[in-house]
Amino acid sequence: MSKVLVVDDEPALARALAINLRAHGWEVVTAADGRSALEAAAAERPDVVVLDLGLPDLDGTEVIAGLRGWTSVPIVVLSARQHGEDKVEALDLGADDYVTKPFAMNELLARLRAAVRRGQSASPTDAVVTAGSLEVDLARKRVTRDGAEVRLTPTEWAFLELLARNMGRLVTREQVLREVWGPAYEHESHYLRVYAAQLRRKLEDDPAHPRHLITSPGLGYTLEP
Repeated sequence: MSKVLVVDDEPALARALAINLRAHGWEVVTAADGRSALEAAAAERPDVVVLDLGLPDLDGTEVIAGLRGWTSVPIVVLSARQHGEDKVEALDLGADDYVTKPFAMNELLARLRAAVRRGQSASPTDAVVTAGSLEVDLARKRVTRDGAEVRLTPTEWAFLELLARNMGRLVTREQVLREVWGPAYEHESHYLRVYAAQLRRKLEDDPAHPRHLITSPGLGYTLEP
């Protein structure tokens, strides 16, 4: 039995979807806002996510970005937004399909089955990555050291998240600059030295002799367990 996470803040629609999906053999988990959706995805490990974009706390696009930080679970957007720009943005962020409201239930079911088939070959990533006394929670965008939360700036988090998603693998300088700062910054290597030093001060026991955030001179960075 496949498990689906339904994320929608309209109680009547969420209830109707849950009833119909269960009637067709799905295990259903629901969430009414973006933060609950991210927590449910980490705890329940659904096979597919049905996501409304108009949520009360986070925009659905933020939920897509949050999920894509740590998991390749298929995401089917179910939204009343019919503008092409909204669809393009959702798909560019990592959604797998886009269904507009109102919709036919049989069409949604077919798209969910197709999304699950495509996702079955994807290898899952742990939501929490551990490196010594560090725990990087990719779903909740939170890092702790010896159990105490470490406050990171958005840029520091983006840098660490990229390394955590590639735990034990070298991430090139160009990739870090491109994904954290943008394509226009691929040659601004001084940013890397500054932010790597800031992260080491916050995360390493001995920043001068790091055990986890390792620099390969001229190549890039690795987060070692």
